[in-house]
Amino acid sequence: MLARTPATLSENLRGSAYMVAGMFGFAVNDVISKGFGGALEVGQFMFLRGVIATTFVFLLARYMGQMRPLRLLLEPKILTRAAGEAVATVLFITALFHIPIANVSAVMQALPLALTLCAAFFFGEKVGWRRLSAILIGMIGVLIIIRPGMAGFSVYSVYVVGAVAACVVRDLVTRRLGAEIPALFITFATALAVTLTGIAMLPFAEWRPVTAEHVAWLAAGSLFLLTGYYFTVMTMRIGDIGFIAPFRYSVLLFSILGGMLVYGEFPDRVTLLGAAIVVATGVYTLYRERIVARRPIAQVPTRP
Repeated sequence: MLARTPATLSENLRGSAYMVAGMFGFAVNDVISKGFGGALEVGQFMFLRGVIATTFVFLLARYMGQMRPLRLLLEPKILTRAAGEAVATVLFITALFHIPIANVSAVMQALPLALTLCAAFFFGEKVGWRRLSAILIGMIGVLIIIRPGMAGFSVYSVYVVGAVAACVVRDLVTRRLGAEIPALFITFATALAVTLTGIAMLPFAEWRPVTAEHVAWLAAGSLFLLTGYYFTVMTMRIGDIGFIAPFRYSVLLFSILGGMLVYGEFPDRVTLLGAAIVVATGVYTLYRERIVARRPIAQVPTRP
């Protein structure tokens, strides 16, 4: 592998701005999505948003020449990745409909830590005692947020942990996909899988009335979701990932502010403590990856 020329400060700052913009897009989509809790069933929401998102991605991929023969959708790695995304989306949306958005976002920040640990276990990537210690401390932070067996515990917090696990499968498989498969085609496959999963869930829940306002908000959420994907992909094409990656945690700030301003959700001190531990250990892990000059595990921060 050829060594990449170190980025300039200007490129790093621009890449960081792209990352923050991407995280803002994800957070706004989450805030919009949470508003459908109680209005639509999870499967119904996934189906309707999926149709809109899949259409957007298909048209964009066609326009940019990144569509490929549909038979590639049956390629095992693409199928596995899409399945991981679909499972993560079911668990993530279910949790988002029932618990504060700050709690969901805080637990999701454990994804880079889980990726580092699983990459070491499955792919034999070396993880020193410093990063291993940071990962273990970060997982304690997750337990502080979830609070199993204590007042304030919700089973839907466990759903978010399940979403993290599904995202680990998705992202580890992504690392094994060939560079010849365009990112937009992979995104199209993922959006289609989520849509089909929503369809499969429809017979098991009551279909609730869908208004024009629902469709408008679903379209807006889809646009912000795709904006998040676009800007996070852009971050991979400019700047040093070790410099840029810590800015992914800005999504937690946006989520907390969105929950406070839109839903009046104010995270308690225990949640903030757990979130701070997860973020601090995640940033430290990224720092150690940069110190030992290793390729970061989580190259493209993504959302269910």
